[in-house]
Amino acid sequence: MPDRQRADARRNFARILAVAEAEVATHGAGASLEQIARTAEVGSATVRRHFPTRRALLEAVSRKRIEVLCARARDLTGHGDSRESLLDWLTEVVDYSVSARGLAAALAYDGVESDPVHQNSCSAALEVAADPLLRRAAEDGVVADDVTVADLITLVVGIVLATEHYPDHAARADRLFRLAVAGLSPQNLSPRN
Repeated sequence: MPDRQRADARRNFARILAVAEAEVATHGAGASLEQIARTAEVGSATVRRHFPTRRALLEAVSRKRIEVLCARARDLTGHGDSRESLLDWLTEVVDYSVSARGLAAALAYDGVESDPVHQNSCSAALEVAADPLLRRAAEDGVVADDVTVADLITLVVGIVLATEHYPDHAARADRLFRLAVAGLSPQNLSPRN
């Protein structure tokens, strides 16, 4: 009987995750957990057993994208101009966060880091993967020593969440990200390559 229960739990998890991916793609981070349960044909308690918090659900939905961004950070580390490598990676984080509804919310810090159930595994994974990329840029003197990956993720999340209701939110997010990187001086502003 325990093997059958485990198999049922695995099937439920896979079904809930597939439905959650579709719901988050349609409705963003505010996707209804009750609707996910109804569509997956499971009870709300089953959804909450697999995903005790909304963040846990968003992180599971975002996991593949996070893995791609982590791999990209590792690929860019040690190659070419360190500032450009860092900016290329950050641009990809912005682009992914704009195109994948719910990702920015999954990356947002919520201030309860000491509680393991609420820890932000998406941001933590990105911090580990991108830290060597950022350290190299700092060692090359193209980024301030006190900048952290957490700072950069917070900047990206803020930009993406602030622009999500604009008609062309991708262009607006890109413009604000470039403005943040360049600074406010006119000589620093240049069109996207």
